[in-house]
Amino acid sequence: MNRRLVVLRHAKSAWPPGVPDHDRPLGPRGVVDAKAAGAWIRDHVDRLDHVVVSSARRTRGTWTIAAGVIGYVGAAGYDVDSPGPLAIDPRVYDATALTLVEVLRELPDRVSTALLVGHNPGCADLVDLLAAERDPEAARRIAAKYPTAGIAVLDLDVAWPDLDAGTARLTTFAVPRGELPPA
Repeated sequence: MNRRLVVLRHAKSAWPPGVPDHDRPLGPRGVVDAKAAGAWIRDHVDRLDHVVVSSARRTRGTWTIAAGVIGYVGAAGYDVDSPGPLAIDPRVYDATALTLVEVLRELPDRVSTALLVGHNPGCADLVDLLAAERDPEAARRIAAKYPTAGIAVLDLDVAWPDLDAGTARLTTFAVPRGELPPA
């Protein structure tokens, strides 16, 4: 039973005065990096079957932009033109690795490749918790920092309900960057 989990940390957000953390939008760097992340996912990951996104504005913005590049047009639930459903899950916001595992254990059995769009430290802690085996270069890069728009790819040999510590292999870690327009 081969499954794949892609863990995308949201792209760079803005810090407008008086805006609560949950409602912070993407900044200009985040917009171009979300596009670059979408292009990387499109070019390096097989078809996505299910996407889970934090309810925070910056994660929803990251996914909206990346999804356009990928061509993942679904909305909540199934859309006839989409490869799979989209779930906006408030539990992903400010979640621990263990909470993220609980969310992922609920994925339907039909899901081969899932994408989680979340936050740090949850994303980094989740990858660290799950990855018993690690590609040396991916492990070195992720240990240095899990920056905004960072993408970890993990391969699993267990069903989603059996996801647990040490049940995955970290195969890739990428940090795609877009080009900001001239000022």
